[in-house]
Amino acid sequence: MSKEGKLLRRGKVKDIYDIGDDELLFVFSDRISAFDVVLPSFIPYKGEILCKFSEFWFNTLKIPNHMIKVIDKNKMVVKKLSMIPIECVVRGYLYGSLYDRLMKGEVQLNIKPDLASKLSNPLFDPTTKSMDKDLPISKSEILSKGLLNIKELSWIEEKSIELYNKMAKRCEDAGFIMADVKFEFGKDDNILLADSLGPDEFRLWPKEKYSVGKIQESYDKQLVRDWLISIGFKKDLDEAVKKGYPLPKPPKLPDELISETTKRYISAFERITGLNFR
Repeated sequence: MSKEGKLLRRGKVKDIYDIGDDELLFVFSDRISAFDVVLPSFIPYKGEILCKFSEFWFNTLKIPNHMIKVIDKNKMVVKKLSMIPIECVVRGYLYGSLYDRLMKGEVQLNIKPDLASKLSNPLFDPTTKSMDKDLPISKSEILSKGLLNIKELSWIEEKSIELYNKMAKRCEDAGFIMADVKFEFGKDDNILLADSLGPDEFRLWPKEKYSVGKIQESYDKQLVRDWLISIGFKKDLDEAVKKGYPLPKPPKLPDELISETTKRYISAFERITGLNFR
């Protein structure tokens, strides 16, 4: 057992320890993942930014959540919950996997298929929660699998959209568009907001650069995703998954991309929170 406690799980970007008394310790790392693959490069200060961003949102959103305290630059003590195995994605814009699914005919939306266009209303678009690959799941599937009852699902959908709207307003005031966000919830006697809330959980675009119909400049890990797409890694990964081949070895990120990602994470944190990173 390490000094942090008993390691329960090493996730894509954070490590979770059981420290007793129904408490967990989140250690936010500088690891980065994209397309459900952990990359061999690290983003300096990323773990610290994710921890501080999560602390800010948990304090700002005024919703019961699992945070107890932050004890170090990148460590947060949280209440142990029975986690709901759903990622509650809320989308305000047609982008990412939603755009891909629309173009493939896998989802039906009564809108023009313009990349990065704003949806008429935020869309609750849940996925499964997996260490391998998260997949879309319908509300009827959530109910039929017994993951939630209808009252719980209705509450979580309503609360997720409400939280997205609050976060999007804060980001807009700071000069950003929050295109989408991912929430997770857990249960004790009640349903609590859980996990983390940082640039790994939302897409963030500078308002002054926003333009419909093109790839957006991003202040989140989309910057890394776009580079992986540009070098063909995403295409090779999709092909391997489709044909059942061994997955391609993820590439190291260029130094300039690592530096720019750190810079944008820090800029987003300072502009949205109004706090100095250091």
